[in-house]
Amino acid sequence: MSAEIAVAVIGAAGKMGSEVCRAVEAAEGLRLVGRYDQGDELGDLAGADVVVEFSVPDASLGNVLHCVGEGVHVVVGTTGWDDARLAELESALAERPGVGVLIAPNFAIGAILMMAFAAKAARFYESVEIIELHHPNKVDAPSGTAARTARLIGEARTAYDMGPVPDATAHDPDGARGATVEGVHVHSVRLRGLVAHQEVLFGTAGEQLTIRHDSFDRVSFMPGVIEAVRQVADHPGLTVGLEHYLGLGD
Repeated sequence: MSAEIAVAVIGAAGKMGSEVCRAVEAAEGLRLVGRYDQGDELGDLAGADVVVEFSVPDASLGNVLHCVGEGVHVVVGTTGWDDARLAELESALAERPGVGVLIAPNFAIGAILMMAFAAKAARFYESVEIIELHHPNKVDAPSGTAARTARLIGEARTAYDMGPVPDATAHDPDGARGATVEGVHVHSVRLRGLVAHQEVLFGTAGEQLTIRHDSFDRVSFMPGVIEAVRQVADHPGLTVGLEHYLGLGD
């Protein structure tokens, strides 16, 4: 890759995409070469070295596969990546061994630290629940960050043979206990005025630990996005979670 990184943005007209465009234009060593949105032909992606993809779950896989087919590295902020989609992407990457793709549930450095701290705390507490709070225009629930946090906590609990979280609930016809991800209850709030917020609540006899992160403005995600753009070429194949670029992964 050249000293100056050429960047294209898919989903450029959206709130996150437009913020990414501004951040790329302001960042040293990066050059914005393309803006794409719904209905646009991606073509050769304007010669980009790296694409930042912030679209919608239904479109994201196709967009990313197109980029991989063009030999372009991708930084993905769109959520909705289940195991089947990840497997399809890994198959495509096997045909393009030099291409790197990062899928990040969250780009805010504080949110990444929150997830890392939660994974470390998990083995010390019998009980854990997650509350995630977002704006009402968010299309998926639970959020990608909450699902990722729950998986990290679940993995830690399994590694330490902790067993299920205690819960005597036997009757919940309306789903008041929320979703369950990797054995962790996750509660989603959608409220006008919010951006992106999450609490992880740990409990044991006589004690509670709460780890909370708040993003009050989408600009909070931009340092992580820019760092990902700069590093993705050095990480061929599929990486899930920006923590692996920041020295916080396993």
